[in-house]
Amino acid sequence: MADEIKSLDALKDAVADAGGVAPAAEPAVPGKAAEVVAEAVVREPVRDELGRSYATGKRKDAVARVWIRPGSGKVVVNGKEIEKYFARPVLRMLLNQAFTVCGVEGQFDVKATVKGGGLSGQAGAVKHGISKALQLYEPSLRPALKAAGFLTRDSRVVERKKYGKRKARRSFQFSKR
Repeated sequence: MADEIKSLDALKDAVADAGGVAPAAEPAVPGKAAEVVAEAVVREPVRDELGRSYATGKRKDAVARVWIRPGSGKVVVNGKEIEKYFARPVLRMLLNQAFTVCGVEGQFDVKATVKGGGLSGQAGAVKHGISKALQLYEPSLRPALKAAGFLTRDSRVVERKKYGKRKARRSFQFSKR
């Protein structure tokens, strides 16, 4: 019994070291050796007939549709060059973070259409879309993007205004007399 538990723990450690999925279930019958087959998740690239990958990115009220394909690093947002659309350098840097983390700067062309929100939310939405499209185009980039937190949608949105309040939480000025 103790040998079986040790071997199961050794199997879990080996699977975790290999980057696979740990066994989900313990042996159903104690005393019998459990035959656990750990299958690593193999992701296939998702590309259309033109060799592009598509993803949708969201941030605040902004929604971005993003297509990436191999190219010279040209980024077009709503039909405009990135320097024209996102004039602030901070927003352009935000878009390039996904490429920097993966080490593929200047290797992909990006075409994005974005609606809703302000410029900051739109830049975050395009970044989210680029990250998702990159991991669909090249699944080996997923661990780096996941570790940087670029595949998770930032769920922070503006809080709604409540009745009896001036804003979401701000009260009207109190006057005793």
